[in-house]
Amino acid sequence: MKTRKLGTLEVSELGAGAMSISANYGPAADKAQGIGTLRQAHENGVTFFDTAEVYGPYTSEELVGEALQSIRNEVKIATKFGFAIDGTIGLDSRPERIKRVVEASLKRLRTDRIDLLYQHRVDTNVPIEDVAGTVKELIQQGKVLHFGLSEPSAETIRKAHAVQALAAIQTEYSMMERDPEKNGVLAACEELGIGFVPWGPVGMGYLTGKMDGKTKLNPKTDIRTSFERFSPENLAANMPIVDFLKQFAIKKGATPTQIALAWLLAQKPFIVPIPGTRNADHLTENLGALRVQLCAADLQEIETALAKIAIHGGRMNDMQMELVDTNA
Repeated sequence: MKTRKLGTLEVSELGAGAMSISANYGPAADKAQGIGTLRQAHENGVTFFDTAEVYGPYTSEELVGEALQSIRNEVKIATKFGFAIDGTIGLDSRPERIKRVVEASLKRLRTDRIDLLYQHRVDTNVPIEDVAGTVKELIQQGKVLHFGLSEPSAETIRKAHAVQALAAIQTEYSMMERDPEKNGVLAACEELGIGFVPWGPVGMGYLTGKMDGKTKLNPKTDIRTSFERFSPENLAANMPIVDFLKQFAIKKGATPTQIALAWLLAQKPFIVPIPGTRNADHLTENLGALRVQLCAADLQEIETALAKIAIHGGRMNDMQMELVDTNA
């Protein structure tokens, strides 16, 4: 396993997202299964694990804490603050709340420091300079080691970075969702020396090639059912990108998932995808992406094909998109 730098934080070039083990993409996995998958990731070289207080809520951090406690000094843990967790999807990044959340997260994670602490969504009621200043205090205290933002605009990145250096930005980015290339976020990361962590690197599961217009997701346990892109109509309408991936993957002796991840890794040297899974076989498949080498001709072929494929449906529901920072 090679490593990459998120700012000054060195991590495995492929991380592991823990959200889907405990929440949001179906019912929570059996605890033993979840712990086993995270430990298997580490045994295969993964040193970067991503969670958040809101996943569950709280149960994802508890799972990560238990799974990684015995190998804590061999891994880097990222978690997030910012959701109010009060029955709404409201935000709360007041400094006093950030400090309370960090204390609670440290307990659940069974650790004395958080390697990378993200603001989960930009809270327009709290100046980003105040948020960055609060995290700076926590870094000075040793409770947090690095600072990150999730779904910020390029302008917000610059304002925060001026107060406390940012190690990483986390935003949805995949072959299906390429806004970071267009909205200045990737460019800001490159200019400022900030790492970029794509969530949803395989299109929230769609680019695995295991879904189509007949796929049924449970609206009670799977948040994707509220996203336009996962309506039956759009699951069917977006099949051309999956068809292309399947054909291209055959040529490379890989799977669609592996091509999707290898493509992200090839975009910039400071990109570290965090595919999530509770399934040991899927984890092995994800890690297989590291063996896929995409040359310049491969990347051009992919780019030419993607340019001809329209993506149907928004990436999240309207309520969640309102929380994405678009401050230009």
